[in-house]
Amino acid sequence: MEVILLEQVVNLGKLGDKVAVKSGYARNYLIPQGRAVSATKENEAHFESRKAELEKAAGDKVAVAERCKQALADLGSVTIPAKAGTEGKLFGSVGAADIAEALTKAGVEIGKKEVRLPEGALRQVGEYELVIHLHPTVEAPIKVVVTGEEE
Repeated sequence: MEVILLEQVVNLGKLGDKVAVKSGYARNYLIPQGRAVSATKENEAHFESRKAELEKAAGDKVAVAERCKQALADLGSVTIPAKAGTEGKLFGSVGAADIAEALTKAGVEIGKKEVRLPEGALRQVGEYELVIHLHPTVEAPIKVVVTGEEE
């Protein structure tokens, strides 16, 4: 099934690209989320009339992501206290939601879907360099310090 992308989609294409995808992916994900429309003549004409508006909206999203990246750079690091044993092993773990909550409390609005944990949840006390994925073209590094609270 061919679709016209209404925004940049990672590993697929950018705004305005006409791409062939499996019909289930298009019907169940891209079209319902407003990321694409089916590639019919009517939709192509409608897209061409809205192209400037969509490009402006995409530019605004990138600008917001860049401001957020700058705020994260100014913040530098975030400290998350967690209960830990004597050897530094956490009781439980620190996940994406915990990191997003700590960043939001620090003044930078981040959703848990934007936090990338390539090695899974943090289970030890220490410093971790993580990447916050703000936009398909904008990523921001952040240092997360997990401190232990012994019981």
